Amino acid sequence: MGTEYSIQISLPSVGDEEWHALRDPLENGWLTQGPKVAEFERVFAEKHQVEYSLATTSCTTALHLALVALGIGPGDEVIIPAFTWVATANVVAYCGATPIFADVNPETYNIDVQDALRRVSSKTKVVIPVHLFGLCADVDLLREGLPGHVFILEDAACAAGAKYGNKFAGSLGDAAAFSFHPRKIITTGEGGMLLTHKGSIAEQANILRNHGASISEEQRHNGPHPYLMPDFNLLGFNYRMTDLQGAVGLVQLEKLERFIQERSQWAKWYREALKHIPWLKCPEEPKNGRHAWQAFVMFVHPDLAPMPRNDIMDILQSKGISTRPGTHAVHMLKYYKEKYDFDAVDYPNAYDCDRNTMAIPLHNCMTDRDYQYIVETLESLS
Repeated sequence: MGTEYSIQISLPSVGDEEWHALRDPLENGWLTQGPKVAEFERVFAEKHQVEYSLATTSCTTALHLALVALGIGPGDEVIIPAFTWVATANVVAYCGATPIFADVNPETYNIDVQDALRRVSSKTKVVIPVHLFGLCADVDLLREGLPGHVFILEDAACAAGAKYGNKFAGSLGDAAAFSFHPRKIITTGEGGMLLTHKGSIAEQANILRNHGASISEEQRHNGPHPYLMPDFNLLGFNYRMTDLQGAVGLVQLEKLERFIQERSQWAKWYREALKHIPWLKCPEEPKNGRHAWQAFVMFVHPDLAPMPRNDIMDILQSKGISTRPGTHAVHMLKYYKEKYDFDAVDYPNAYDCDRNTMAIPLHNCMTDRDYQYIVETLESLS
C-alpha cells in the first residue's frame, strides 16, 4: 500500500482473559448452550436493567425471534428506518410481513419519528427503531404517538451500554435485540441477545429458539428419565448461543464501561480536531443520554468537499486508513427496490446518508498516533 500504516475500521479488543475463559467449557464438555450462557444472560440483563434475556446466534436471529414471539406474520406491517443494515428489513420478510420504511433524521441518522407515525396503518403491529452507531432513537416520542397495541422492538445491535436519558438501550420498548459481532463494542464472535420486560415474550422466544421444544436441553439432561424427549408444539429454530461464546461474553461485558469511556473520549477528540474542516459534519453526543460510539460516522458535504466521498475513501484506503459508508439505504438495495418499486427520492434523507456518510476508525485497539494520522490525512485533502 506504500504506507507504514494499516488502521482497520474496527478490531475486537480481546486478550488473555477471553482465552482463559474458554478453558472451563472446554474442560467440562458443556460446549452448547449451558451455564455460561445462562450467566451471560443474567449479567447482561442486569446491566441493562431488564428482567428477561435470551442469548442467540446473532442480533438478526434475536430480532426474528422477537417478531415471531409477538405473532407477526402475513398481512402485518412493521415500520423500520430506511437507513439501516439490511437485517432490520430481512427479519420482517422472514415472517411474511411487510416492511414499511420511514425516512431518517439527518442529524442523528435514526428514524424520523414523525415520518414513522405518518405511516402507521390498521395493519401496523410493530415499529423497529434502530439505535444506529450507538445513539438511542427517540423511543419516548415514538411511544407517545403510537396506538397502544403497536409494539416497539429496539434494534440495539450497536448500542450495548448506550443510554436514553437515565435508561439503558434495551429497556425502552417491548423487546430489544443486541449484536456481539466483532464490529460491535463487545463481541462473542457472532452472537446476539434478546431482552424484554414481558414474561410472555421471553417464554415464547425461549421455546422458539430451541426448535420449539417444550422443555429446555438443561431440563432434559438433568431430568430423572433418560428416555424422555421433549414434545414440539411450535415450529421453532436453532438459535442457541454456545457456552464458549457465553464465557467470552462474560469477560467482554466486564470491559464494556471502559470500552465506551475510551471511545467517548476519542470521539470528543475527533470532533475538536476536525471541526475546522467545513466539508465534514461530525456526530454529536446526545444532550440527554449516552452514545455508545460503536462507530464514528461523519457526513461528507457533497457541495463543499474537494472531491466525491468515494474518492476520499479511496485515498484514505491507499494511505492505510480503512473507512466504510455509514450503512445502507435499504430501499435502494436490489431485492427491496425491485420488490416494492422504490425510487431514491422516496426516502431522500436515507438516500443522502447512503451516498455521503463515512465511518472512520474508532475502536479500543487504536493508538494516539493512529488518531493523529487519520486527522492529518483528512486535513491534507482540504
